[in-house]
Amino acid sequence: MTNDAENQRLRPHPDIRFAQPPVPVDLHALATSLRAEPNSGERGHRQETIFKHGHVTVALFVFDQFSHLPEHIAQGVVTMHVLKGWMKISAGTVEHELKAGQMLVLNSGVRHALKAEEESEVLVSVHLVS
Repeated sequence: MTNDAENQRLRPHPDIRFAQPPVPVDLHALATSLRAEPNSGERGHRQETIFKHGHVTVALFVFDQFSHLPEHIAQGVVTMHVLKGWMKISAGTVEHELKAGQMLVLNSGVRHALKAEEESEVLVSVHLVS
């Protein structure tokens, strides 16, 4: 990259942006903390955003048994990694059953919904398209 291009950069160089030390996240402790909250919300789940930067968001969802997220669309690639429990995830016209240790990846714009068949924890990442 030339000096002119470097001077016109819209945000700090990646070497600077990612120079911060890594931040470990204890997902088990976070899930325990979310479950301890007095209310689980209207649809029976709680969530906390762990990381949000640019086009990337990572969140932990904790579901009560039979709770759900209604059908919706994300304008980006979505990953759903089941850490605990059993989830039914409808994506388009297909229903996927995922248990702990399994992950589903959806392309941008895929209509999807989630339902917990038992108490569950899901790590979700969304990589928005610009």
